[in-house]
Order: sequence, then structure tokens, then C-alpha cells
Amino acid sequence: MKARVHVMLKNGVLDPQGEAVRHALGALGFDGVGGVRQGKVIELDLADGTTEETVKAMCEKLLANTVIESYTIELS
Repeated sequence: MKARVHVMLKNGVLDPQGEAVRHALGALGFDGVGGVRQGKVIELDLADGTTEETVKAMCEKLLANTVIESYTIELS
């Protein structure tokens, strides 16, 4: 089984990396970009039978800083 975890900064948390990307896009001539939020994707190869609750526990304890980040999980 595979899990893909998408981690993003919560709304209202400053995203300096996203701002750097937005400024770089403007410098390259892509003027239509009003804002950029950057995140990360973590792909996990899991043993069969691993539950979504187990993946949530992984996110809560290590993969995401839940004070400032939110996450979504895709299982396949």
C-alpha cells in the first residue's frame, strides 16, 4: 500500500519560500501570479493492512508540524 501526504502551511502563516517563488516568477516575466504557497509531498510505502489512522498518527507525531501546517492523506 502507498500513502501520499500533502503538507501545507495553514492560512495566515507567512510563507517566505512561497513569496520568493512569486518574486522569481515575476522577474522571469510571469506577472499574472498573485500569490504562491509552497508545501511538501511525502510518499510512503506501507505494509498491507496499515490503516489511515496509523498514517494520521505519523503525521501528528513527525511528518507535519500541526501548529502551523495542515495535511491531507491519499491512500492507494
